[in-house]
Amino acid sequence: MQAIIDWVVELMELLGAPGVGIAILLENLFPPIPSEVVLPLAGFTVAQGSLNFVSVFIWSVIGSVVGAYVLYGLGAWLGAERLRRIADWMWLVKASDVDETLAFFSKYGKVSVFFGRLVPGIRSLISIPAGLDRMNLVTFGLWTSFGSAIWNAFLITLGFYLGENWKVVEDYINTYSNIVYAILILIILGFFFYFIRRATKEKAGTPDTTK
Repeated sequence: MQAIIDWVVELMELLGAPGVGIAILLENLFPPIPSEVVLPLAGFTVAQGSLNFVSVFIWSVIGSVVGAYVLYGLGAWLGAERLRRIADWMWLVKASDVDETLAFFSKYGKVSVFFGRLVPGIRSLISIPAGLDRMNLVTFGLWTSFGSAIWNAFLITLGFYLGENWKVVEDYINTYSNIVYAILILIILGFFFYFIRRATKEKAGTPDTTK
């Protein structure tokens, strides 16, 4: 982690606020670079007078949106048809599951993209189903910008007011992340048992009544 901090500091010293944007862009693509380190550190740097708050905020949002569009492109490249073929190949999962998931995302995609940007670990990945669903590019960009603006402003502000104690932000965000991950694991386990039950019923010739 210290190596990441040193690299971000060098980037900000070299490029200023755009360096924060580049760091956040890479954070979207490479999870080992956490926003809960980059943004509070940027806020602390602002408090020292080395950077301007507005510039840091704007560049951080630009970095978030550009990174999100890259992952959107990955989802669009993967495509629903290729994902259906993968689902048919996988154990327990069907092509119809992909269709149901995309139908859900078509209905709740805007909300998912917005709130997804506020959840560590999901912030980047939420862009992939948006690409799979081919969400309108402008709509995707707007909701990504709104969610990213809230998250980025929150972390930059914390770093600004905490000063030299900016590193405590990571501890609190990690606690928040662990709670979110625990909930996600429970949801995944729920789906896993649902798929097993469905496969068992189909093998026995019993209609699936769980839907």
